[in-house]
Amino acid sequence: MTTMNAATFAGPGRIVLGRKPVPVAGPGEAVIKVTMTTICGTDVHILKGEYPVAEGLTIGHEPVGVIAQLGAGVTGYQLGQRVLAGAITPCGQCHTCLDGHGAQCGGHALGGWRFGNTIDGCQAEYVRVPHAMANLAPIPDGLTDEQVLMCPDIMSTGFGGAENGAIRIGDTVVVFAQGPIGLCATAGAKLRGASRIIVVDGVPERLAMARRLGADETIDFHACDPVEQVMRLTGGMGADVTIEALGTQQTFESCLRTLKPGGTLSSLGVYSGKLGLPVDAFAAGLGDHRIVTTLCPGGKERMRRLMNVVAAHRVDLAPLVTHRFRLEDIEAAYELFANQRDGVLKVAITP
Repeated sequence: MTTMNAATFAGPGRIVLGRKPVPVAGPGEAVIKVTMTTICGTDVHILKGEYPVAEGLTIGHEPVGVIAQLGAGVTGYQLGQRVLAGAITPCGQCHTCLDGHGAQCGGHALGGWRFGNTIDGCQAEYVRVPHAMANLAPIPDGLTDEQVLMCPDIMSTGFGGAENGAIRIGDTVVVFAQGPIGLCATAGAKLRGASRIIVVDGVPERLAMARRLGADETIDFHACDPVEQVMRLTGGMGADVTIEALGTQQTFESCLRTLKPGGTLSSLGVYSGKLGLPVDAFAAGLGDHRIVTTLCPGGKERMRRLMNVVAAHRVDLAPLVTHRFRLEDIEAAYELFANQRDGVLKVAITP
């Protein structure tokens, strides 16, 4: 096979299925035959023209598959071996990577995010993986593609929000928005030892899923003012950690307004336009608040650890897959996912 199906960005509002050459593995690289992938909220930002990528680029950054090619210098792997690669593919060798910030590989913001951003992504039959030795993670026997499908991005991102928020045993945590990232942040907060997790959303099915993943209390923002409700539930103190998982001014500000003095706001949202900081909620900069951001941690060691969590039955994220499509129907999948119809959380795409 010399050509393959691939979903490419064709301008704002258009991601289309077309034919492209099958990639070839160069030195230090590998090519994965994709057996399953999915659509991310970031892909929708690209679709809407809110995040710029080159026209003709293959979209997608959550690959699960089998090794089809190994480039020169890539050792310790076998053709046909089941693997996944993180959405973020750090080189593992530059100053930024060695300084512990692999997501910012190369020393510039978002530098580790290559798939579907600066190189062809994985909503295709094959994908080329850069820095393969640092990024190919073997999938343990007994785990299905769907069980590990969340590891490359939303599990790593959501857990990263909980980790960077430095949640301590006994903390009260509030998570605003229970889309896939927010749900993973809820699960991550539970694993970190939070004793009280309050979540905010407006979709009953998502609130129910949040309960399943560890939320203690749910707030439907259609039924009340979520800021007032959080402050009531916390006796006016606010939360130790708040996690913003949507990327809007309103949810960011609500996180700040429900945060206790000395607390941490952990931001996971992808923002577009100007983001304002309300002076009163920020205590004029004197409230000892911390605001931290997270870009999905990547690399094969991160993926190994996340798959260990799945294999140990500490969390089950497979139920987040609510819809399944063939790659040939990916335009319909985008239409469903971008418009959040039919109770969609995540879609599984199989070439």
